Formats: sequence, structure tokens, C-alpha cells
Amino acid sequence: MDYSICFHDGNITDLINSRTLHARHDFNNDLQMHSSLVRRLTLEKELEGHRGCVNSIAWNSEGSLLISGSDDTQLNIWSYSSRKLMHSIETGHSANIFCAKFVPETSDELVVSGAADAEVRLFNLSRLRKSGLEERAIIPSAVFQCHTRRVKKLAVEVGNPNVVWSASEDGTLRQHDFREGDSCPPAGSSHQECRNILLDLRLGAKKSLADPPKQSLALKSFDISSTRPHLLLVGGSDTFARLYDRRMLPPLSSSQYKLQPPPCVNYFCPMHLSDLGRSSLHLTHVTFSPSGEEVLLSYSGEHVYLMDVNLDSGSTMRYSSGDVSNRISLSPLLRGVEMHSSRSGVSSNGFPRTNKAGLDRCKKLVQIAEKSLKTDTDYYYGIEACNEVLDGHGHEIGPTLMHECLCIRASLLLKRRWKSDSHMAIRDCHRALIINPSSTRALICMAEALFLLEKHKEALEFAIASRSLAPTDSEIMERVESIKKNVAAAEADKANTESDRGTKASYRAGRVLSLSDIIYHSEGDNDASIDGPEREDSEYDEELELDFDTSISTEGGYDVDSDVLPRNLNLRIHRIGDSAVETERPNGSCEWPLLSCENEAPYQPEMAVDMKQRYVGHCNIGTDIKQASFIGQRGEYIASGSDDGRWFIWEKKTGRLIKMLHGDDAVVNCIQCHPHDCVIATSGIDSTIKIWSPNSPVASIVAGGAAGPETSDVLDAMEGNQRRLCRTRETILPFEILERFRMHEFAEGSFHPFECTQS
Repeated sequence: MDYSICFHDGNITDLINSRTLHARHDFNNDLQMHSSLVRRLTLEKELEGHRGCVNSIAWNSEGSLLISGSDDTQLNIWSYSSRKLMHSIETGHSANIFCAKFVPETSDELVVSGAADAEVRLFNLSRLRKSGLEERAIIPSAVFQCHTRRVKKLAVEVGNPNVVWSASEDGTLRQHDFREGDSCPPAGSSHQECRNILLDLRLGAKKSLADPPKQSLALKSFDISSTRPHLLLVGGSDTFARLYDRRMLPPLSSSQYKLQPPPCVNYFCPMHLSDLGRSSLHLTHVTFSPSGEEVLLSYSGEHVYLMDVNLDSGSTMRYSSGDVSNRISLSPLLRGVEMHSSRSGVSSNGFPRTNKAGLDRCKKLVQIAEKSLKTDTDYYYGIEACNEVLDGHGHEIGPTLMHECLCIRASLLLKRRWKSDSHMAIRDCHRALIINPSSTRALICMAEALFLLEKHKEALEFAIASRSLAPTDSEIMERVESIKKNVAAAEADKANTESDRGTKASYRAGRVLSLSDIIYHSEGDNDASIDGPEREDSEYDEELELDFDTSISTEGGYDVDSDVLPRNLNLRIHRIGDSAVETERPNGSCEWPLLSCENEAPYQPEMAVDMKQRYVGHCNIGTDIKQASFIGQRGEYIASGSDDGRWFIWEKKTGRLIKMLHGDDAVVNCIQCHPHDCVIATSGIDSTIKIWSPNSPVASIVAGGAAGPETSDVLDAMEGNQRRLCRTRETILPFEILERFRMHEFAEGSFHPFECTQS
């Protein structure tokens, strides 16, 4: 495949020469992450100074300093110019630091940290500079102890030196104003409750788009728009990111009552993830683009997705819960509800808006993809060829070529069968049928995709429709008969499984369930297909609560170190209503019941914004702090860490993988681009921070199965990541209960409830 046509930012020499012809104030923005520089990124230096996993890194606004937070509870300040450690702060946190920020407009004197001990701490670096590097312990300027669970993300507002926001797994987003006090009220004071909850989502989690929010949303990430700072983006323990307007939120409140969540401006969720019911899928990172016009969502157990912020009310990217079922139904297509003609790529006179050279390049790429399909080889690169045509030139090509390319990509996706590939094939088939409602190729591909998702009734409907339109096409007839045969076999297996369920239930009743039985749901033949069906709701009651007693009775009444848990834990699992468990914080905040409202209005399901691009190849299951970031001031590239110790860079527009670099011996979690230069900092399970710059003597990209000297075989690495994604065991206990296990440290050799507990 000729990748020379795939870069959309032109030749860097031409760009530099253009400065003499056109005075442009944004030249540096174009140059910062030019493709020719991205292709030369290589490891420049490792920063050593931590003694544990580095969970957070952030640049100051000028890019002269880098702050990092670690499991060793230290904050380190690094010099960008010298690449050396300047200051190290013993924060006093009693658990892992997950987030750290410079407070803006303070001459980089104030820094703030959030940690697994549920505390937010503010430090003044001027005190440290006076004492020198040897004196690491300084008294925090403020300590906020109002959260009850781990603090996972902090945010600051450009130009605002007085306020910092913290998001916690307790379901609250809190606003800390330094002008109102330097800490939470002391225990026993008359004004004990902190009234600083900006967003209460303790009843905000949704199982699907149609269902009302009921459960606690453990917040994992949030961001403030740099261009419109009144907009907040939050993500947590369900599949929906939420956009809020601060100007429309109620006044700050305390945690005395769990309040119904305020209405949000927009929900963001890929349509195929919006109706999963109970699922362990959740967001690990959400962020705005530099322009504020797009958002990026990174999922644990899934991929990275790009979405638009500003959409018209009639945009096809907005969908309701009814649209989810309509996409896999033949009836709306037959009724012509969505059979509007596609005007993409067609000018007012009916001809494609493209030049002949561009059209010839697109046709060549389609031929490459068609060859991959016919020869059953190089599915990945065939799909990327289609991505280049549809996403890179979709506004230029005509409907005939678009329809052909959509059908080819759908067929390739069904052969590759990576995570959610079947759902992406359904999207393509749906688009193709809108262009041509009589497309037998789109209909039969839709049927095959639906069968893979165990939508047997719908699969048969589309298969029969394709046969009725092409009764003499032997290939179509053969594929239809194959689908009918496979559906019959699958239905028979399902019937046998249901008949065996009673026997299994009797067996379970006669034995003691292990903790593994309780936590994890057996998936049976989970490896049968990488892109298999979504798991149905668990037969277990969701209203469960789990406590575990960690007290140790000792002779003589001596206290036991609270940091050491016993090897034998007393587990009590009961329904939520059986007893009340309240956890009190030093400031007196605790879990309180819902403030009930009589005559509550019926729930009205909201609309959500669908994806416009997907980024695949990495693996995100081992940690829940894994970031996906826009790279550069224009955000033309997307980067994410991975559980295989690599980090990935994709072209934003087409989703094409550009670079894959080895960044950690275990997991890469954090990726932060320098605000002005083509320099990227990464961190993860290793105790070092890696600095990457375009110093490689040879430019390399992911092409032909290799990524240059950094990675010998890209496809093997990505296939391995897909297998990891699909081997994850679905949990049957509510997410909030499982998080309680993660809150505790376990001594070496003792009970380990999870396979991966780095975060």
C-alpha cells in the first residue's frame, strides 16, 4: 500500500517556505506536530526520581516545568530545559497519588495533588525553594478531606488561581475555593459539612440510554474546556460521558443527601455501547480537544472514540434509545423512514467535488481493499485503505464509490473480528443501505454481522431480504443458506443450555460458592469469537452490598497496624436494605439516604451523541487511569497508553495508526504533549518518566506490518491486545462494590481479588 498519499498536512519544506509568502500567526501550531516530526519520535531521556508507579504527569502552561505524582506519595517537579529533577515533595498522602496540577496564574508557586486516601492537598513551592532539595517535607497550604473515596482527577481553569476541582469515586465533583478556607472544617465544629459539591452523581449511573440513572457513578475522569471554561466533561463507572454547563448547575451543596443528578447538556457514547445493561465497561479518561469542538473517550475493555461537541438538534450523530433498535431492524428501512439520499460528496450540479487525481487515488485504495478481501489477507491494511477513502476523502467522493467502499470495509471487519468490529460493520451496512436500499451486498453483510452478535431473528430478516432481491445470485444464496444453518444450530445450542441451567442451579445450591464464583460470571466459551455477543443482564440481584471485616483480635488489646490486612477476610454479602453502612470522614461527611421527592415526574430518556471515529490496536483493561490524549495544539493526532507497555499514535481524521512505541516494562498510563514543542512525556507502572522527541535519524511509520526499529511486528502486537480485551471476565457484582476491594492494600502473598490492581 502506498502510504505517501495518507498524510494530510503536506510537505514540511513547503510549509516552512510558505512563511516568506504568507505571514501566518498560527505557523507554530501547524509545525508542532507535523507528520514528518511525529514519524521521527524516539525516546530521548528517562527521568528518574520516583520509587513507585508514576500515575500522573502534567506540564505547566509555559511548558518549562513538569509535575509528576506517584505511588510513593511524592510530587516531583522537573525542569524541561535541563531534563532534571528540581524539587521533590513528601506530600503526606497516605496512599497513591493519582493526579497533580500546577495552579495557573501563580507563577507556578502552587501545586495541588489528589490521592487514593480521598484527600486533596495544596502546596506552595516557594517554601520548598527556600529550604532546598534536601528538605522534602513541607506543610501543605490546604488539606481538603471531604471526599470519601479515591480522588482520581483534578482540573484547573486557565486564568483562575483561586479554584481547583476534584472528581472522586464517591460520585461527587467538588469545587475547592482557596479564598473560602484552607481546609475542611475540623471534626466537631458547628459548621462541619463542606458545602462544595458542584456535581452530585451518587445517583447518576445509567445501565442504558433508556434507563433512568439510579446507581452511584464512580467518577474516573473529567475535564474543563479551555475555550469555554463553563463546560465540564465527566466520565466514570458507566459507558456515558456527560457534558455539563456550570452556569446551569444548582448551587454548591453538601453530602448530607444524595440528590438526583442535574440535567446534562449532552451524553456521549458510541451507539453500540449505549444499551449493554450491566457491564464492566467504563470510562477511564475523557478530555476536550484543544479547540473545544471535540471530545475523546477512552474505555476500559474497549477502544478510544472521538465525538463532536456542537451538533444541530437534527444531526444524524445524535440518537435516542429507539434509534439503537432501529439500526438493526429491517422494518424502518423497508418503510423508507431513513431512505433519504446521501448528498455527501455531491455538488449542486450532481458531480463529485474532487479532482481527477484525488478520485484516482481513492479508486486505487478501494482496489487494494478489495484485493485484501478476495485474498483473505491483510485485513487490517485493507480496512485502513477504506478508512482513508471514507474518512479522509468522504466529502469528495460520489455515492457510488462510497457505497462500494462501505460494503468492502464491512466485509473486512467481519473477517477480522476484533472487539466491536461487528458493530462497526453494522454501521457501514446501514450507511450503504441509506445510499442504496436495494444493495444485496449490504443486506447480506448486515445479516452476517447480526448473527455474530446473536441477533438471530434480525439476521434472518436481512438474509431473506437479500435473497429476495437476488434470487439468481449463487453467492448470495450460498451465504443465506449458511446463515440459516448457523442460526438453527445456535438456537439448538441455546435450548440445550437452558435445559441444563436447572441442573447447574441445583449443583450451585449444594456447594459453597468461592469468592471467584461471587465476583466473576462464568462466560463459557469466551474465546470462541473475538467480537462475540454482549453479555445479558446477570441473573444475580444487582442490589447487593459487600462488607469485609479487616479487624484482628489480639491478646492484650494491642492495636494492629492498620496498613496490614489479615490473610483471612470475613466477607458478608447482603441486600442493600438489610443494613446501613456509613463511612465517616474526618470532617463528618458520610453516606446519607436519598432526599425523596413525592410525585416525581416520569423519566424522559435523553438523546446521546454517537462516535465519529474509533482508534484501535491498544489494550485498556489493567488500570483505570489510562489516558487518551489529543497531540499538538491543533489536536491532529490521538495517543493512548496500553497494557502491553506500548503507546500508540493515530491520525485523528482517519484513525490510521501512525506510531507504536515501547514506553514501559508493563503498562503505559499517562501521555502528555508539551504545550508548544514536539515533545511528549509518558509514564506508567515503571518508576521513570519517558521524554520523547523527534530525534530519530530515520522517519518510520506503521506500514507493511512493521513500525521501524521500535516495533518489529505491529500486527502481532495488536492481535495480542485484542485477545487480552476479549479474555476479560465480566463481573457480576456492582461496580461500586468491586471498587471497595481496590480501596485496600494487600500484603504480599495475601488475598488478591483482581488480576490487575495497579490503579
